[in-house]
Order: sequence, then structure tokens, then C-alpha cells
Amino acid sequence: MLGPITVIINASAGLGYQSDWTEQLRGKLEAPGFAVTLKLAHSGAEMIAAAEQALDEGATMVVAGGGDGTINAVASVLVGSGVRFGVLPLGTLNHFAKDMKIPLALDEAIANLVHGQPCQVDVGEVNGSIFLNNSSLGLYPDIVRQREQLQRKLGQGKWPAFGRALVASLRRYPFLNVKLKVNGDAHVRRTPFVFIGNNEYRMQGLNPGVRARLDGGMLSLYVAQRPTRLGLLRLAFHALRGRLSEAKDFDVLLARELVIETHHKRLRVATDGEVNIMHPPLCYRSLPAALAVMVPPSVAAEAGAIKAAGIDAYGADANASAGVAATARTPAASSRSAAPA
Repeated sequence: MLGPITVIINASAGLGYQSDWTEQLRGKLEAPGFAVTLKLAHSGAEMIAAAEQALDEGATMVVAGGGDGTINAVASVLVGSGVRFGVLPLGTLNHFAKDMKIPLALDEAIANLVHGQPCQVDVGEVNGSIFLNNSSLGLYPDIVRQREQLQRKLGQGKWPAFGRALVASLRRYPFLNVKLKVNGDAHVRRTPFVFIGNNEYRMQGLNPGVRARLDGGMLSLYVAQRPTRLGLLRLAFHALRGRLSEAKDFDVLLARELVIETHHKRLRVATDGEVNIMHPPLCYRSLPAALAVMVPPSVAAEAGAIKAAGIDAYGADANASAGVAATARTPAASSRSAAPA
């Protein structure tokens, strides 16, 4: 017997609602010897409760099946626990699975749960809420809020509602006045969009926006300069697709922690695509090696070799760069109540 595992499936994501498929999933995991508990969840609260119960009952692995919002909800319970975290990518974009090189084909993703190895990765945190991919404020959370309202009121699909919400936001031409505190330095900006990534987003051949690593212990801060409305349109689409490295006119900083201040008493803040209200100041930090994610053996071996060589996520000697809390980059370098996705 390999040990008890709990699989939490978003009932509205992908194949999650199909009982035949979930029973096939159970069979594929029980065959090698896992004791499987399978739960369908209809909201973020149900996902979190299921993950908490799994920990209480001694699960050796907890698996999230859904999109990035589902993965975030389940992971939020596992951070710092040491319990292995498995991912079944059932969402539309699956940014976290792609960056972790977890197979997107379901049979292969299931096989990864059986034959994969745990890899310790970083988690971002803002005011007590975690994010695996990124957090943002300004234009993108505003679009998401309006999109959700249109979906509820008019019954529109996700993408048509997104288009209408984008147009409405661009009409207002929104900007935020923010003070960014990084490594003791203050940066005052008037910007439509602030993006904080869990580790650095960078160009990788034909896959722009993919993170090379998620274990560098760094946050990447992207602050948009003042673009035209057309520039805002491009910016919104780059953010949606997780490809901010294609966007131009950004100020970029790398930091282990940072603080964002504004005169607003409440701000909409997106974490892994889910929008919540937070009260500034927004205190961001990286939680290094906080989550043990199941990845293919080749991925775990590659990460282990890089760590053994003492190289950090940005190509420098890890010991030499350990004291660097923030690194400025030129603009040319960057040229839970509802059911999550």
C-alpha cells in the first residue's frame, strides 16, 4: 500500500462532473496501491475544507483537479505541511502545470501522480493569501470583476464577458497612484497595472512568459508605464495569457519581499486569477520551498542538479546573491467564496 491520498476535483472544471471519468481516475490510482478518497467540490470553500480534512486524516498526498484557481485553493492548505501536492490540469490555461512541466494530457498527469517525485517550490504571499503564479492590482482585477458580473447577470460565457468587461475598463482609462517599497527604497508610480510574479517571468524560445524556475526565492514586480488605450488593450491580453514578458514599457524589479502603499482603503487584488478585496498596505513576500509538488522524475532531477551546483534562479551563484533583496531591470528586459477555475 502506497498510502492514503485525497483527490479534490472542481465539479465544474473539465471532466470533473462526469462520474464515469472520476471512477476511472480512482481505478488508475488504486491499481498501484494507493488508498484513494475522491471528492467533488463546488466552491473554493469546499475545496479548502476537503484539503483540511485530508490533512487531519493523514493523507500522504493531496491532489487538485481543476484550473489555476482550484490549484491555488487546495495548495493554500498544504503550504508548509510537507504533504505532497499533485495536480490534474483541468482548466483552460493551466499556467502552473505548464511552468512545472506537469503533463497536460490527463493520462500522463495521472501517471505523474504515481511515478513522479516531489519538488520543493516557492509560494508567493500577500497579506496572508498565497499565490502560485501571480498577483495583480489595477486593470486586470477590474476586468475580472466586471466579467464575473456579466456572467452572473447575463449568463454570458467567459470569453464574451471578458471582451465586454475589457472594453468597459478601457473606457475609464484607469490608473493607480502607488508607492512601492523594495529593499528600503521607495518608488512612486502612476500606473494602470501592477503585477507580482512568483519568481521571474521570462522569454523562453517560442514559449514567452514561462517561468524557467519556481525555486529561486524571488518575486518579480512589473509596473506598467502610462500606455495609450491600445497599449492597455495589449497589456490586458498579455496578462490574461500569462505572457507579460511580451509586453513593453514596464519597470521591473526582483525582490524577496515588497510593500505596496496607496491612498485607497480597499483594493481589488487578483491572486492566480481570483479577485478579493484587500486593505493596503499590501505586504508581499516569497515563501521559499513551501510546497512539495509532484513532477516528472526528469524535472525533479534537473532542479536538483541546479541546486547542487549552487546556481540560483537567475544564473548567479546562490551564495553570492543571497544578500541581494532587489535587482532593478531595465524596461527592455521585460520589452475564495466562488468556485475557482
